[in-house]
Amino acid sequence: MNPLRLLARRAFSTVHPGSRPGITNGFIGAIGNTPLIRLNRLSEETGSEILAKAEFMNPGGSVKDRAALFVVKDAEERGLIQPGGTVVEGTAGNTGIGLAHVCRAKGYKCVIYMPNTQSQEKIDLLRMLGAEVHPVPAVAFDNPENYNHQAKRHAESLSNAVWTNQFDNTANRRAHIETTGPEIYAQTNGEVDGFVCATGTGGTLAGTARYLKDVKGDQVKIFLADPPGSVLHSYFTSGHKLFERSGSSITEGIGQGRITDNLKPDVDIIDGALNIPDEETIKMLYRLLDEEGIYLGASSALNVVAAVEMAKQLGKGKKIVTILCDGAYRYQSRLFSRKWLESKNLSTAIPDHLQKYVVLP
Repeated sequence: MNPLRLLARRAFSTVHPGSRPGITNGFIGAIGNTPLIRLNRLSEETGSEILAKAEFMNPGGSVKDRAALFVVKDAEERGLIQPGGTVVEGTAGNTGIGLAHVCRAKGYKCVIYMPNTQSQEKIDLLRMLGAEVHPVPAVAFDNPENYNHQAKRHAESLSNAVWTNQFDNTANRRAHIETTGPEIYAQTNGEVDGFVCATGTGGTLAGTARYLKDVKGDQVKIFLADPPGSVLHSYFTSGHKLFERSGSSITEGIGQGRITDNLKPDVDIIDGALNIPDEETIKMLYRLLDEEGIYLGASSALNVVAAVEMAKQLGKGKKIVTILCDGAYRYQSRLFSRKWLESKNLSTAIPDHLQKYVVLP
């Protein structure tokens, strides 16, 4: 056979085995259908298949492209926004970036409120995408100056504007019921044994969990991964009785102090919860770069640590899936800076043979 024809035959969608990728309809059409990557070294170490959904390959660079599209579509379907209108959101960064892309593609203005603790890379990118950005002090959700409440008030002050409310707008969860869950099921030929990821809004975990539980029942286990400073680990390990938190985390956009409306319908189908220390997260981030050649943000690394722990708990021979939320380029000025790592007491968590990747002062 002609080598070029053979190569063309090998090109196929991982979601629909045997089909060939076609032309997508603009930015919107490129969202989703991301690869499912086997993490080879970790799979060999655990005796299970550690599989990671490469959400950093979405056109806007993160898993949040899915939620961004669905909350805007929801606003359109409900008549909450008209052509030329303004989308307003409170976000730690990635949802805002996804929204900025979607708004550009659909002709809407975009206004983002975010905690001023987020990386400068995210703020700069949002502005480059044409969004109006308001970094505000990071305060608790019950404070009226929380970035989400400020976003809501801003939208209410405008005509033809919508606050997309990613934390409690269940169109976010629906994105993963309709796309992420079915993709994972198809990519594993229905043989997924476990799914684990961290959560901020609750949409990715809850929506994916709901789909997988609906099609597999108790044959698939769902775990939540949680960073320090979040209450969700205590909530799920105490039988939904406690909301305890301790410490803080270098991760951005994950962890939570409450049960969001996206997570609420599915709390009873979560089978377990794992608390992941920052030391394990940063070590895994550098391991994945060195061993797999994958350049990831901290929340992605945390998810992989959790997937390995889930594999250990479920036993060998399982297929465990997690989410690679985004790439490290949105955080590189911190994650690869020796001064920053030392300020967080994390430089010694990176093994000696991986210290060569700490290339920034």
